Amino acid sequence: MWIIVGLLVGFLVIALSGIRIAQEYQRAVVFFLGRHMGLRGPGLYYLIPFLEWARIIDNRTLTVDVEPQETITKDSVTIKVNAVLWFRVIDSSLAILKVENFRAAVYQIALTSLRNVIGQHDLDEVLKERDKINSQLKSMVNGGTDPWGIEVELVEMKDVEIPQAMQRAMAREAEAVREKRARLIKADAEQEAAAKLTLAAQTISENPLSLELRRMQMIAEVGAEQNTTTIIMMPSEFVTMAGGLAQLLGSKKETKAKSE
Repeated sequence: MWIIVGLLVGFLVIALSGIRIAQEYQRAVVFFLGRHMGLRGPGLYYLIPFLEWARIIDNRTLTVDVEPQETITKDSVTIKVNAVLWFRVIDSSLAILKVENFRAAVYQIALTSLRNVIGQHDLDEVLKERDKINSQLKSMVNGGTDPWGIEVELVEMKDVEIPQAMQRAMAREAEAVREKRARLIKADAEQEAAAKLTLAAQTISENPLSLELRRMQMIAEVGAEQNTTTIIMMPSEFVTMAGGLAQLLGSKKETKAKSE
């Protein structure tokens, strides 16, 4: 009697040991005597004890941090570049059947692809066109991981380390560009000022009196800003013209007074 009860309890324990639970983001790749039987989960599923076994695959987005790699750009500059890769398993069966360790495989293909893409671009392109390089890198990695049922969602270069000598050369180049821009702006300003001065000279040549008026204006400005004594050298023509103007105004006043 006790033997039968023991056998029944043992059989029940073995039968219940096949009960499994997969989380919502997990899938179980099931094998029966070594043959692939499909996917199970999420939720409750059952494995035949001693005959079936399963590999659990996480279908969430996973992150791979590609360590800094020393590589050579198209213009023969040695730099260190690291990147971050986000990928997701979209076919759990292929991720198990087609590659031994899909995480390590994705890391290695991202590593080699990063070196290849950097070698196809100049240093300036690596620094200024990161979005373009990230897109190319994503396409290249996707081409290698697609047979494994893995989709690369995003690839981003984190940092580009440039040699010190190249950094100094780039700083000198940037300084030269800024100096060139400043000189061009100054030349444009001088050209515009020369055009204005030419126009003013033409106006003064057509009306000499305007030169004397401008001179008087400058004298007034100097007197207002500096607490000094100013000696004015007046041309005789200007004095004669001023005297004639005063006589003309005086005669007009006398005529007006007589008429009244």
